[in-house]
Amino acid sequence: MEELIKVEHLTKEFPVHSSLVDLMFNGFKQSMVHAVDDISFTIYRGEVLGLAGESGSGKSTTGRLLLRLLEATGGRVDYKGRDLISFSSREMEEMRKKLQIVFQDPNSSLSPRMSVGQAISHPLKIHKMGNAAEQKERVLSLMEDVGLSPAEFLLRKYPHQISGGQSQRVVLARALVTNPDFIVADEPIAMADVSVRALILELMKRLKEEYDLTYLFITHDLATAKYLCDRIAIMYLGRIVEIGSRDELFSHPHHPYTQALLKAVPVPDPAMRRVEEIVRGEIPSAINPPAGCHFHPRCPYAMPQCKEGRPPLKELSSGHYSACILD
Repeated sequence: MEELIKVEHLTKEFPVHSSLVDLMFNGFKQSMVHAVDDISFTIYRGEVLGLAGESGSGKSTTGRLLLRLLEATGGRVDYKGRDLISFSSREMEEMRKKLQIVFQDPNSSLSPRMSVGQAISHPLKIHKMGNAAEQKERVLSLMEDVGLSPAEFLLRKYPHQISGGQSQRVVLARALVTNPDFIVADEPIAMADVSVRALILELMKRLKEEYDLTYLFITHDLATAKYLCDRIAIMYLGRIVEIGSRDELFSHPHHPYTQALLKAVPVPDPAMRRVEEIVRGEIPSAINPPAGCHFHPRCPYAMPQCKEGRPPLKELSSGHYSACILD
């Protein structure tokens, strides 16, 4: 399979803004939020890689780093063998035609001053793709393709005049309008009504085939990831703790955190009630993460050696890796 995106030792740290008194007590050492902690993975052309984990795990930060919406502290991101982090601003601006993002909240990512047609056509104007007539034709065709119909009527509507499901389709159309190769979908159905989530997922699945897309699908819901994704990476406190094919991860989860996430997936049977604790405690602070395996303070199988050194991702079977010392 062709490697489209290759991430190597990607790291992102955010400085914590402290008062002078705090800096004096810390010996003038700047505290850092370890949002993404030395992660490596590959996304192959035509696949959907899911990135799953609790809020605060670093999923959205990872997605933004892949598109250089945030600058990495260290590591590299290769797109078709070229390191994006080394690109100049001008080179990166040209590359953005092929690298797009769908944000979690469509209402906050759409300008209230731009109509639906203006929002979708804006990338075409930025990249000078076609004349006005060609741009309008492209926008109308794409609107019909994503289910914004009648397109001529909705073209002049503003975000406050359309539904949440329609807003999400507008954001999808805007991401597709430049014919990208790769889309980061950052929890694209989190703000949608339950009644339209399945429709949006089905639409994304169809668009992937029609436009030959590759997705990084960020989610906290493993049930959704199972429906859409080919492979799934589990992220915890800035680190990838397990990665493998969808079927392998669901049938043979290895890392205790993956097992805990799967136990939290609702079962559509009112007679089945869980009595055991799924996972204890809350995700620790990314400013002072635990030593060794970050998950050991919450892990039911934690051993003394879990506090010593970072467990590497070891291969359990073909393409299935887990960062846990358990056999």
